[in-house]
Amino acid sequence: MRVRSSAKKKIRVLIADREGIFRFGLKELFALEDDLRVVAQAHASSQVIELTKSLRPELVFVQAEIVSEAGGNLFSELRRQVPKCKIVVTASGVPTDEQGMRFVQLGASGIILKSVEPSLFIKCARKVVWEDEVWLPHKQVTSMAKFVETSASKPLRPVETLTQREKTIISYLMQGWRNREIAQQLTITEQTVKNHLRSIYDKVGVSDRLELVLYAIHQKLLLPSVQPSQDQASAKAQ
Repeated sequence: MRVRSSAKKKIRVLIADREGIFRFGLKELFALEDDLRVVAQAHASSQVIELTKSLRPELVFVQAEIVSEAGGNLFSELRRQVPKCKIVVTASGVPTDEQGMRFVQLGASGIILKSVEPSLFIKCARKVVWEDEVWLPHKQVTSMAKFVETSASKPLRPVETLTQREKTIISYLMQGWRNREIAQQLTITEQTVKNHLRSIYDKVGVSDRLELVLYAIHQKLLLPSVQPSQDQASAKAQ
């Protein structure tokens, strides 16, 4: 269903991609919508910066390869030119957690796969601009983005309240241990491990294991060393 142009002003879009056919297709797709207007196309980072400065779009779809080409400076320059501009990275394949984290830390409001249904590009544009949401392709990257956003907007809770046992459990999580393996190693029950995790989540202000690992990395926690799990050790031996 189209959004009537009278309801909201048009979202001015800049499309940056090295593939002309992709730029053409996305422009044609947005042309069918009353609230989306492509104001420019670019195929290099220098063009993106120049066109953003002159045309001041609300939204930029930029190819991941162009972001890499700019060496991480593209986002900061675009935000300097147009502080409220939203940036969505288009990717040919699902980014790794590390890549997703890097894009979000640089300032991306979203990451979208070029292989998704066309209607999702329209939905993505509206969600990112009108509702100020983060648009990402899979759950883990979403969790990382939420963590980065919340940690940037509020002070992280102090770590002094963590007990030595809780720090040990975090160490095991950092090594990829499962609750069952941690319980066996510490000679406690799985339920006790879960209880410890709930306590840790509450103390440091995170909601799941991934956010806890990211918190530990961000805070550079000093953690006791632990050995690889039996499964990991067996895999290395094979």
